[in-house]
Amino acid sequence: MGHKNMRFKKLSVLMPMYNEEMAAAANIMETDGYFRNLGIEYEIVVMDDGSKDFTYDSAMKASREYIKVYKLPKNEGKGEALREAFNKCTGDLVMFLDGDLDIHPKQFEVLFDILSRENADVVIGSKRHPQSILNYPTGRKILSAGYFFIVKAFFGLPLRDTQTGIKLFKAEVLKKVFHKVLIKRYAFDLELLILAHHHGFKIAEAPVVVDYKGKYGHINLKLIFKMLWDTMAIFYRLRILKYYDKI
Repeated sequence: MGHKNMRFKKLSVLMPMYNEEMAAAANIMETDGYFRNLGIEYEIVVMDDGSKDFTYDSAMKASREYIKVYKLPKNEGKGEALREAFNKCTGDLVMFLDGDLDIHPKQFEVLFDILSRENADVVIGSKRHPQSILNYPTGRKILSAGYFFIVKAFFGLPLRDTQTGIKLFKAEVLKKVFHKVLIKRYAFDLELLILAHHHGFKIAEAPVVVDYKGKYGHINLKLIFKMLWDTMAIFYRLRILKYYDKI
């Protein structure tokens, strides 16, 4: 992909981080190096989601004029960290990239190609795409499949995966819907994509390479319950309250 065919002015890469002290600076520098080699106009916005370690100090070592580092006063959840980062970015193209780099930033090229080719407004990385390569625990694969079934049954969303940590948006989509997202944590991706779909934006899926580094800790019943609770709350707002129609 030559950047000659990249029809956008500036890319904003939003990197939420939580307790990434050991890897924060290195991950930012790796991301920066990749985009610099592409020869495009870009910025990186790092949002430390109220880490309990020295993630912010580590990230600040990589700070430059076009690499902005911020910190939330307390842990709010990835959705809130991304929303705050979006409020501080200036690109007309916006990428979400998990700060642990389980998914490498170089996958931007695949997402951007699909955005251009399919004339989409949003492209999301999908672990359930047939061409995806996953170094990923079996337990998480089972949970992912179960969650996909629930999303399909309740929302009829034409997507196979909503939770993967790399997504590419035209900024106008996020300007229209991000402020309407009420969920800050587990199911915020789903609410954001349902809102985008609800407003008629075209969403496409891309294959991803996931190299799981095992830092999430164990998925426990409490976490699963919270995820399902959030998901049912979205269903209630969408189908019963018609909340998304009113705003």
